[in-house]
Amino acid sequence: MKNKKALTLLFTANAISGFAQGISMLAIPWYFADVLHDSASFGIIYSITTLATLFWGLYSGTLIDRFPRKNIFLALCASGFIILTTVASIGYYLGEVPTILVALVFCATIFNYNMHYPNLYAFGQEITEKENYGKTNSLIEIIGQSTSVLSGAFAALLLTGINNELLNSLGLDFIAGLSIKPWKLHEIFLLDACTYVVAFSLIWFIKYTPVKPKIIDTGSIATRLKQGLIFLKKYPLLFYFGTASFAIFVVLLIHVHQLMPIYVNNHLKASGGIYAIAEMTYALGALLAGIGIRWVFKNTNSVKAIIILMIASIIAFELLVVTKSPYILSFVCFVLGISNAGSRILRITYLFNHIPNHIIGRTGSVFQALNILSRFLLISIFAIPFFGFNNNIIYAYIIGGLFILASIIPLTIFYKKLISFKIDEE
Repeated sequence: MKNKKALTLLFTANAISGFAQGISMLAIPWYFADVLHDSASFGIIYSITTLATLFWGLYSGTLIDRFPRKNIFLALCASGFIILTTVASIGYYLGEVPTILVALVFCATIFNYNMHYPNLYAFGQEITEKENYGKTNSLIEIIGQSTSVLSGAFAALLLTGINNELLNSLGLDFIAGLSIKPWKLHEIFLLDACTYVVAFSLIWFIKYTPVKPKIIDTGSIATRLKQGLIFLKKYPLLFYFGTASFAIFVVLLIHVHQLMPIYVNNHLKASGGIYAIAEMTYALGALLAGIGIRWVFKNTNSVKAIIILMIASIIAFELLVVTKSPYILSFVCFVLGISNAGSRILRITYLFNHIPNHIIGRTGSVFQALNILSRFLLISIFAIPFFGFNNNIIYAYIIGGLFILASIIPLTIFYKKLISFKIDEE
């Protein structure tokens, strides 16, 4: 790889900012579920935010194809720092963060995600040789999930603190007496803000040479969006694949941000530590997928491998319906980590091999828009108070499993055409 140093700096910056982001995104849903006891309001906030990202996602894809991807990362880090520092400062001044500002941080982070990850993958494709696409995507997953493991562990400590009761439950009574108080939200937000500064500094020093000269389209936003749609209309198989293979990710995001805090609090009657530990086991599964998924499916085509992983996800989600154990939750999250990260690596590598880099952002916007609409629909349904009553949250997992099952249908119908599909050279 001729841009190895650039990739190293990029991955390091992504890991550092992702560490604190992960803690914040675990802390906020738990804050609504356990502290405010108002999961319905969080569901509404999440639903509105998701709908807003529909328009942002469409627009961000055109920016990714229009401007230098390094500059986009710098802008994301700067805006993240400003928002989080402002909110954290208000929290220190008032002694707590007002609920509206907690919602603001959540919304801002979701908006950041919706540009950060498409930009990360597009940048990786831009500076990576075609034969190394799979390796680069696996490295993104490995480093990202390693960070998630650490952020999950720290979130467990910061959300619940350390006391004798926790140590005894973990079988660590031999260090009884160790005590760490739970962190407040504004303290977590300040930590998040500081990591943006470090990430900005690392990205600033990135120097790279594109593998192929980037074709920049200076047309209007509407024209650029239309070109993404025209490309997918020309190759409908890519549209079917890109949309259907997103299913695990759709349900997984809702599981992590909306459903799991309620599941832990209402169904398991457990603490925030269990929630964070489950998130950590998810990251461990995803890390394992990043390391070995290409090896496991080395003799299997990407489409078949994704279908297998989707079936594994359905079984995992439905297992939550018929059990009531924090250990099962952790196991399910581990399986979901493998299936979601594995399918993402295989999906992105397939798309990289069939979509030119100069239009990857715009086609990605189309897939992202459909992803967001699907999430908005499901989040809106799950925000109904019924799902927050007693253990009715299990019915949300039944619906999630059925959604993934429905998404397998187009992949099986067009299976033979997808595995033999080739794009015209442009």
